[in-house]
Amino acid sequence: MKPDQGAASPTPEEREQQMDKVKTVAIIGAGPLGTSLARAVAATNLEVILIENSEERAAIVPFTIEKILDKDIRKWRVTETEKGLIQGRIRVTSDLDEVKNADLVIEAITEDFELKEALFCRLDELCDPHVVFITTTAALSITKLASRLTRADRFIGMNIQIPVLLIPIVEVVSGLKTSSNTRQLIREFAAHLKKEVITVNEFPGYVTTRVILPFINEAMYVVMEGVATAEDVDKAIKLSYNLPMGPLALADSIGLDIVFQWMENLFRDLGDLKYRPCPMLRKLVYANHLGVKTGEGFFFYNKE
Repeated sequence: MKPDQGAASPTPEEREQQMDKVKTVAIIGAGPLGTSLARAVAATNLEVILIENSEERAAIVPFTIEKILDKDIRKWRVTETEKGLIQGRIRVTSDLDEVKNADLVIEAITEDFELKEALFCRLDELCDPHVVFITTTAALSITKLASRLTRADRFIGMNIQIPVLLIPIVEVVSGLKTSSNTRQLIREFAAHLKKEVITVNEFPGYVTTRVILPFINEAMYVVMEGVATAEDVDKAIKLSYNLPMGPLALADSIGLDIVFQWMENLFRDLGDLKYRPCPMLRKLVYANHLGVKTGEGFFFYNKE
């Protein structure tokens, strides 16, 4: 029997009350995902506490968010007035104790199990017992991450794609002990962000990550084996299958280090050779050619 099987489902009024209680969202990690998520959450009139791991890094974050919003203005997504309102709802800090003021906590740090587990154990000590924790992992076990916490029933996964504002879907992944109330709250939160939700049974890689990685990896092997250039591989796949971008440009936009971490996690957990990282990917990561964020990956990028 599942942990919450037989429990009464929340009424519509109870569901509404759950989301009504969420006024402030803490996001841990101000990398590309964290900043993109903070921008999207703040646009829905929720207050955001964006927490980075040092004062030096935290000082840079407001300028990063301003660049994101300036790009949105050029794309006619927001006005100057809306930009100011969004910026006013995001408070950036390096003080982890600030999570005590949050009604919902989202982790958006690097895809490393030990780091995430240690962070959640610390958050478990700091936050009120009723606060729900969300991990944005794209491949790690929700059940295992929650196993040392006092609130395994209030722990859930939410696989979110970048840019958060534009990608219309999220995967909601429950652990073994995740409660129905927690699932419903997160579905309401996703709806508040205007996202479609798919419910995923916990399994390494879930849906989107598991499907996309062999696609990206095979494109890398085609380039490494000299079958075609990176430009021609992406052009062929993009135009043949009517995709918005090719697999190599997609990998660059995700971050080659992130793709590498995902593949290593799935290769370890599933033992399937299709998830063994292409040697070319490994070489680029070791050279710190990580894609868009470093200006060079399979392709070169300027500031735009």
